[in-house]
Amino acid sequence: MRAIDMHVHPGTREYLVDAGGKYLSDALHYFHRHDAVVSIEEMAAYYRRLDMMGVLLAWDAETHTGLPPVTNDYVAGIVQKYPDVFIGFAGVDPWKGALAVRELERAVKALGLRGLKCHPIIQAFYPNDRKFYPLWECCEGLKIPLLLHTGTTGVGAGVPGGNGLKLKYARPIPCIDDIAADFPNLTIIGAHPSWPWQEEMLAIAVHKTNVYIDLSGWSPKYFPPSLVQHANSLLQDRVLFGSDYPFLTPERWIADFEKAGFKPAVWEKILFGNAKRLLGL
Repeated sequence: MRAIDMHVHPGTREYLVDAGGKYLSDALHYFHRHDAVVSIEEMAAYYRRLDMMGVLLAWDAETHTGLPPVTNDYVAGIVQKYPDVFIGFAGVDPWKGALAVRELERAVKALGLRGLKCHPIIQAFYPNDRKFYPLWECCEGLKIPLLLHTGTTGVGAGVPGGNGLKLKYARPIPCIDDIAADFPNLTIIGAHPSWPWQEEMLAIAVHKTNVYIDLSGWSPKYFPPSLVQHANSLLQDRVLFGSDYPFLTPERWIADFEKAGFKPAVWEKILFGNAKRLLGL
């Protein structure tokens, strides 16, 4: 296997149109991906051709957006149909409280999903608000990783008011730093280079060994030198390849990665080894 893509969204109508509404329509426009909608069969064939596995991520942002969620049953059904291609993470709406905790337990224990993804900007919540700590306690108890969006987002980018979305929810300090300190046995993945707070995310990951960084959503040719430097040295065991498919394709990402100054000695770790170890494959 060539790589494990840690950040993959279903390129299907159920995610991009039904659950995404105006938010993902604008994101596709921002990334110039106007023809991105495919069937799950086409998506699976694409990842097989690339000799990659993909970690599927969806969302439940119903409280803030009013849009229907992409259900965990939908994600699990894709994984069950294509277990050689996809691994699934759960998605819950943190504002649903005890219902979200129960749904996360069901998604992991009954459906076999392997982690939790939350998007603080689209879900409009501060992850370090203690009202949401029962979710992180549940993740810790289930021994699954928590993946949190960090930094700016293509969702709402380039439109007046950003579709009402607020970037403040995705600042690594204090949000990720607080959770990592309060849950030392919880593996936390900060999704994306965390611009404009990249240095904060690097500092957290250096300071706290339960924190990883996935590099999705940006072409590596735009990575700041400090990110490449840390991935080549102190953080080489906790940096993960992710594309952010369908917004950025893995082919584009890897082509730029190979020219971005990463040491060949760490390529295998970033593309495959670190994810394999984190997921317990």
